[in-house]
Amino acid sequence: MSKKTKIISFNAFEMNCISHLSPGLWRYPNDQALHYKDIEYWQNIAKIAEQGLFDAVFIADVLGVYDLYGSNDIGALKTALQVPVNDPTQLAVIGASVTKHVGFGVTAGVPFEHPYPFARRLSTLDHLTKGRVGWNIVTGYLPSANKNMGASELPHDERYELADEYMEVIYKLLEGSWEDDAVILDRESGDFADPSKIHHIGHHGKYFDVPGIHLCEPSIQRTPVLFQAGNSTRGRKFAATHAEAIFIAPPTKEYAKIAIKQVRDALLAAGRDPYSAKIYCLATIITDSTQDLAQAKYNDLLKYASTEGALVLNSGWLGVDLSRYNLDDPLTNIKSNAMIAQVEALDNSTTESGKVWTLRDLIKLTGIGCQGPKFVGSPSQVCDMLQEFVAYSDADGFNLAYATTPTTFSDVVEFIVPELQKRGVYKQEYTQGSLRHKLFGKGDRLGHDHIASQYRVNGAKSSINDYAGTGRRQFTKKDIEYVI
Repeated sequence: MSKKTKIISFNAFEMNCISHLSPGLWRYPNDQALHYKDIEYWQNIAKIAEQGLFDAVFIADVLGVYDLYGSNDIGALKTALQVPVNDPTQLAVIGASVTKHVGFGVTAGVPFEHPYPFARRLSTLDHLTKGRVGWNIVTGYLPSANKNMGASELPHDERYELADEYMEVIYKLLEGSWEDDAVILDRESGDFADPSKIHHIGHHGKYFDVPGIHLCEPSIQRTPVLFQAGNSTRGRKFAATHAEAIFIAPPTKEYAKIAIKQVRDALLAAGRDPYSAKIYCLATIITDSTQDLAQAKYNDLLKYASTEGALVLNSGWLGVDLSRYNLDDPLTNIKSNAMIAQVEALDNSTTESGKVWTLRDLIKLTGIGCQGPKFVGSPSQVCDMLQEFVAYSDADGFNLAYATTPTTFSDVVEFIVPELQKRGVYKQEYTQGSLRHKLFGKGDRLGHDHIASQYRVNGAKSSINDYAGTGRRQFTKKDIEYVI
């Protein structure tokens, strides 16, 4: 399929909080962000996403507070910038309970939860959603999280070293502990499972020791669809090894092309098909039935945008206190241990007028939808822009940030999806099956060409050890029969 006719995909980009990427907009008339604590709110988001044939509701998360701006947390608390923030994982089950097809990408950071209990959470989510869950793997970037976990903040690249081993443990548990036919349900003997087909993974590494079995029987996908958000050099290497869907936040179409080529090249260098992973770009769509109405809507929304909230958010992303910058100071050569991909995006791109990014430019760009591009116009105009962006950049789709919720999403469903369908560049219906099968059409499980397959029973990277320190011995059924 040529770039001009590539099928465009959408995710609804959400977060279990009040102000995600458009701080201040919770005050807009009829915005529902304050209902983030209600089950009904999340059920409605899931229904809207499914009505629009979105791939997934992509749920962001952070552990910690944005406290770099002004060297304190006051700005974050005043603007409700990603605080208060509730746990994201339960939202997948809530949304799945009222839908049949849309997926749910749940964000969780590897430094903050041991892989042994987290693997159980992943299996539980995959069981309860009937195979419609994905995991957005992040390594964390807020220093406040480490402070409150009593941990030292690792250097950026070492966070990915830890994440690589974390993934080894996850693969060993989800892919290599229970064989597919381990559950036998022998009602005559009373045996639920065959213990010889449930394996102790025997993992002993630099960061983790996990010798035992996985606590859950295999789910539909075993390993949820693997999302990854990050486009630094080390992040791309990690994504190229593990990810099936990659989320990036380029500020311009021109930089999107550069960043996406870097990802495709990294996949190729890792021995994978460069199109084996879908790439979604951050974006916000403001639309209405006419250009004038859409532009008026956008202008009205901007009146509610919080400059302070935008500065708090960008300080956290860039890893610097932006209160120390003057409005016309260039945002170049920032030394960061936070989201290096966003630092590089500003370093390696320019504004629409071709200038180096300044603080003034960043504030103007990020009031709504943070650093992603904004597509404002009538349905026809927006669809032209979306197709042009995809054709130019080679993106597969968009993580759609909202200005107001759920109106931004419902506007996309009402105005944009039908126009894209009419043009033949948006799906007409869902494929049956798991989230992985919907995205790639190759079944529910990770393929044999994915690194996870090497951790399965008899795989090249399997470390199964069923006898050392387990109390097991090689036995036959006769050995454990009792006569009473």
